[in-house]
Amino acid sequence: MSLVNFSGQNVVEFTITGFDHLPYHKLMGTVILLAYCLALLGSTTNICVISTDRRLHRPMYLLICNLALVDIMFTTSASTTMISVLLAGDKTVSYNSCLSRVFIHHLGDVTQCLALSLMALDRTVAISEPLRYATILTNQRVFLLIVVSWLLGIGCIGKLAYIADQLPYCQPVIKYVFCDYAAITRAACVDPEPYWFESSIISLWLIAGQLPLILLSYGKLVFTVLRLPSTEKGGRTFRTVICHLIPIFSFYAPKLVSVLLTRVGVRLYLTARNALQIISTLVPPLINPSVYCLQNKEIRGVVLRIFRRNPVLPSKD
Repeated sequence: MSLVNFSGQNVVEFTITGFDHLPYHKLMGTVILLAYCLALLGSTTNICVISTDRRLHRPMYLLICNLALVDIMFTTSASTTMISVLLAGDKTVSYNSCLSRVFIHHLGDVTQCLALSLMALDRTVAISEPLRYATILTNQRVFLLIVVSWLLGIGCIGKLAYIADQLPYCQPVIKYVFCDYAAITRAACVDPEPYWFESSIISLWLIAGQLPLILLSYGKLVFTVLRLPSTEKGGRTFRTVICHLIPIFSFYAPKLVSVLLTRVGVRLYLTARNALQIISTLVPPLINPSVYCLQNKEIRGVVLRIFRRNPVLPSKD
């Protein structure tokens, strides 16, 4: 595929029109704003609790902290645009801002997938090799894996951002609800089909490559638990597996729905595509902090101790 020899510098801004045909803009914007604030609150709480308590400076909590950081980046790249359009009525996004949001959004998408894979690896090693867990997954090794996952994401998405920057935009109107690679490519005045190859490879890697590995990891974990004599320990592990599968389902479900419906010949209209986009960018960052905070006894205990140490004093009025 040859790129168009055009830098797009004559495009000053894009116009977001994905919400134009929908009613109740203020209500929808308020719901998105509330979900965004709750996601930020949950992820920030996890990061602050883990970073300030030295007892939580362990591999599993480093991975939770990494996922929280990814969630903030992933949802912010899209939610701020949607909130601006729906509540402030500002439908324009500058060219450079839109391109940077494309990069940040898809970087968050890739790194979130890899973060879920690393968490599956962590739990599998913890259950399958409990005596060797501390030597197999040290803080240094986990930190290195996290850095590698970010470098992989930057390398993959950097290529997509470069392609998008080379396209000519003669009618800079985005028919979707925020800036992503598919939306900005369809806004170009060229046939978009030749420019799907790289993004299709990345999507195939995320869905057909990472998802089976995650499911196999938890499958091995369940198989290991079934061989344990202690039913109480097995019950705790099954609850852990279920809690970890909830974020995985919320992350992959919109992708699988879109891919499977497209493959069987079902054409997704613009409203359905936009709905899947909104769900995929809001639901996982909203679910992840609550799952890992409420399910994890140590994080929950630290949060409860903070509230007990700083009770809300009644007003003297």
